[in-house]
Amino acid sequence: MAEARDTPTVDVVVIGAGQAGLSSAYHLRRSGLAPDRDFVTLDHSPRPGGAWQFRWPSLTYEKIHGMHSLPGMELTGADGSRPSSEVIGEYFTAYEERFGLRVHRPVDVAAVREGEGGRLRVETSEGVWSTRALINATGTWDRPFWPRYPGQETFRGRQLHTSRYPGPAAFAGLRVVVVGGGASGTQHLMEIADVAAGTTWVTRRPPVFREGPFGEEQGRAAVALVDERVRAGLPPQSVVSVTGLPVNEAITRARGRGVLDRLPMFDRITPSGVVWDDGRSVEADVILWATGFRPAIDHLAPLGLREPGGGIRVENTRAVRDERIHLVGYGPSASTIGANRAGRAAVRDIRALLEHEPALV
Repeated sequence: MAEARDTPTVDVVVIGAGQAGLSSAYHLRRSGLAPDRDFVTLDHSPRPGGAWQFRWPSLTYEKIHGMHSLPGMELTGADGSRPSSEVIGEYFTAYEERFGLRVHRPVDVAAVREGEGGRLRVETSEGVWSTRALINATGTWDRPFWPRYPGQETFRGRQLHTSRYPGPAAFAGLRVVVVGGGASGTQHLMEIADVAAGTTWVTRRPPVFREGPFGEEQGRAAVALVDERVRAGLPPQSVVSVTGLPVNEAITRARGRGVLDRLPMFDRITPSGVVWDDGRSVEADVILWATGFRPAIDHLAPLGLREPGGGIRVENTRAVRDERIHLVGYGPSASTIGANRAGRAAVRDIRALLEHEPALV
């Protein structure tokens, strides 16, 4: 499809302005490319902060499992008792302003397609952009995963995903089933248990609690497991899913109170609760699905990047099927420190591509 004469052209489009997107934009600017002239950063969120801005108020900064500063500007002096959404939102705002990253928001990206002359056509709510390369940094927050179980539609209570978790007060006096063995599920469960009439924790697999320190060697091993799946073209698992749940003081207290006594997954849902095939049942007013997220990459579908295994095969950050596409914050680079490193690596490869492929006039 020929590009319209008024279609703006850039060398790089960055989609997403969370940790991965801002890291990428920083390294693009540091490499000599100018925002809005050579590259553009698009973000669908209403304000700076990435997915952090949507986190529940009771998730204070001191409770998060590590927040690695963005490149070139440390996050220092934060009040740990404040909501993480506020602390990180303010930090990202200051970061964008300090480095003049000029993020366009709110902008929704509908599709990325083949354009004219070997370029990519990025179709957005702001219009169409023509680009030589693309960094996708859209994360997972916009694709909460909801499992399906028999009878789910008959449940008379409330069902919600952790992406819409409002804080523990909303569950006061209620019977709550929490589904999922990740960090968010356990945090929600421990908060809710203090105010609910009763809680039940169910997971597909027995949770793994990690005792003792978690050093660089263990971190590299965990990232390697995620990277192996991505290189094979399988949907990525989060790094947290292979590290286990770190045992801290709150976990120890909750285990002692029986809050973290886990049951296997139920077999079906009834109007008043959940049941197992062995005859066991639990009455519930709320089912909270702490079942994770999937990569938000549907806009890349027109490019045919998916492998038979369901994922996009990536080496370092580059999509194997298209060297113009880099995925940052995907799979092994989904952690905050991983996103920083991946942003730098993606920009290095893209600069080499741009220098090798002359721009079309």
